Amino acid sequence: MESLLTARAFEQNGLSAIAEKVFAGERIDEADALALYQCPDLNAVGLLANHVRERLNGNVTTYILNRYLNYSNVCILSCQFCAFYRRAGQDGAFELSVSEVVEKAKEAHAQGLTEVHSVGGLHPKLPFSYYLEMVSGIKAACPGLRVKAFTAVEIRHLAERIAKKPIRETLQLLKDAGLDSLTGGGAEIFDPEIRDRICRGKESAEEWLDVHRTWHQLGMTSTCTMLYGHLEEARHRVDHLRRLRDLQDETGGFNAIVPFAYEPENNQLSATLRRVGGREDLRNIAVARIYLDNIPHLTAYWVSLGMSIAQIAQSFGADDLHGTIREELIFHMAGSKTPQEQTSARMEKAIREAGREPARRDTFYRVTSS
Repeated sequence: MESLLTARAFEQNGLSAIAEKVFAGERIDEADALALYQCPDLNAVGLLANHVRERLNGNVTTYILNRYLNYSNVCILSCQFCAFYRRAGQDGAFELSVSEVVEKAKEAHAQGLTEVHSVGGLHPKLPFSYYLEMVSGIKAACPGLRVKAFTAVEIRHLAERIAKKPIRETLQLLKDAGLDSLTGGGAEIFDPEIRDRICRGKESAEEWLDVHRTWHQLGMTSTCTMLYGHLEEARHRVDHLRRLRDLQDETGGFNAIVPFAYEPENNQLSATLRRVGGREDLRNIAVARIYLDNIPHLTAYWVSLGMSIAQIAQSFGADDLHGTIREELIFHMAGSKTPQEQTSARMEKAIREAGREPARRDTFYRVTSS
């Protein structure tokens, strides 16, 4: 009876052909993804996403013991959606020394955390040696601690403006210093017209993708992201997902997709936009999970979603809740009202309450304990 009711729901919502593909393990196309975005029955879309989630990852939901470590918010760009950046000397601007960064990493290591996640603005004056010493200093002081750092636009900034070296050489030097993974930040929405309206002057979609392509060619992995809920339409989200899937077909280097919503406070878009609601969060997670059949994991970013929606998201395609995340700044400076961090106990409670099995993971989304 349940399967009959499910089939009827797919039929009533025009999803029967898409459902056949999903249950057969076949790839959906861009028109299918757009239909899923437009489907009025969110639960029907969620059923498909949950099927993909359980096929790929079973009933397990992972998380990592990590902290954020932003080394500076001084930036030469003025992204319209960003509340984090400051100009040098502006009120609220900060810049940590290498020793300060290493001390914070040592605190995290002493607390049993396994990863530091470090990004910053495009600082106009910090030398390339600062970044190499930051990574190597953390690795020397904290054996076993993984360093996940830098967005693609930071890498291009370091290569082209600071080190004046090719992208590949810049990445190789950071890898040699001990960098374990690139972050997925800065992808935003790839469509050039939308990009020009929300982050004018930032690298193009092709430039973002090329940094990750090169990193993957060096034998390394990274995550990817999507920033939704601002000026984009469903077709722009589908285009964004297509480009990610195409690169993953080529390199296989993405561990996970991390979708998150625009936070509408303290930035240049605030006057005209509000944050999208939980239904849109769940729909975007579900469509991403169904479409990105070659990216193994999908993270429900509780800092953006709130823990309640993150719990529900585990039935809409998400199999990871990111991490304990001490001292998150970027989303909270943009108005996020979620806590600054979570304990391991709270993470596991949230996972179990959703009917899933909690497990800790490492930077590469490998389960380390359950």
